[in-house]
Amino acid sequence: MWTPSRVLVTRSAAELPHGAEILARCEAAGVSDIRVLAGDRLPSLGADNDRAAYALAKRTLAVVVAPPSKRRLQPIPPSADWRIDLAQGCPGHCQYCYLAGSLAGPPITRVYANLPEILAEMDDHVGRGTITSSSEQRSGEGTTFEASCYTDPLALEHLTGSLSATIAHVGTHQWSGPVGLRFTTKYDNVAPLLALPHARRTRVRLSVNADEIASRFEGGTARLPQRISALRALASAGYRIGLTIAPIMPIPDWPQHYGDLLRDVAAAVGDIDDLDLTVECITHRFTATSKEVLTGWYPRTQLDMDEAARTRKFGKYGAAKYVYPKDTMADLRSWFESELAETLPAARVLYWT
Repeated sequence: MWTPSRVLVTRSAAELPHGAEILARCEAAGVSDIRVLAGDRLPSLGADNDRAAYALAKRTLAVVVAPPSKRRLQPIPPSADWRIDLAQGCPGHCQYCYLAGSLAGPPITRVYANLPEILAEMDDHVGRGTITSSSEQRSGEGTTFEASCYTDPLALEHLTGSLSATIAHVGTHQWSGPVGLRFTTKYDNVAPLLALPHARRTRVRLSVNADEIASRFEGGTARLPQRISALRALASAGYRIGLTIAPIMPIPDWPQHYGDLLRDVAAAVGDIDDLDLTVECITHRFTATSKEVLTGWYPRTQLDMDEAARTRKFGKYGAAKYVYPKDTMADLRSWFESELAETLPAARVLYWT
């Protein structure tokens, strides 16, 4: 589990009960450099170059108050109706990081001390989504709230307690309609979650990949066997579970590698009663901006980001991204659909992208 080298706490965050709890957890985790700031602005990292700024940022945790703009729930297709942010940033070192190019500045991990305000935003959004609450295929999930858009909340749970508090809130709160909390993680420290009153309203998805990819490109995260063991523990505790297979890459012998992954998952959860398992398949893509950021962070990366071997695709907001060519995408999708149906027949595939 990640222990930051230093923790910066803004004045307003330190004055809130949840901020004080985070402070105590950081002290208990052995962080020796904890600074309560005189104001609410984070200081400059003081690094000499971008690479040094990245390294310093990745060792820093900031405890701040989420402003209204961060508390305002936003749609998050195709995953869920609404995005709910408990934090921003992640201590992992994934060389394809989806946050690169999405968040400005050095990647300091920020956790929010005003958790009750964030959770209070959920009530007004029940029944108002467009992804699950109005979808015939996914209506059984209710109004869904995605907690891992800009972070991996389990990676920070031992320092914040925010994820446990959110799961318990969703599980015990009196809602005006069906509600589901969702998050994806690459970590395995699920023990604090197992006895929570989740009421099967939370779906925990483990982000998995071919071991060849996970071991090469996902630094600072749990190894793949540990993630699969965590998936089993969560299912045994009654949670709805899921696989986020991402980012899918057509590496050499990819059918064998991904077949091994699916067979390992099937062996881990095959005897679970009342198994509720979903699958989300996300192929690798990047933008010109994210490539520039990532190659700055990881100058020796072997990650394939050759624009000439990709197809340029424009999103609904006009942003260009590089995806695999049509034939490659068709081969990947056809194989995954067939293999999932055979190896994990109880799983429900939510989307392919």
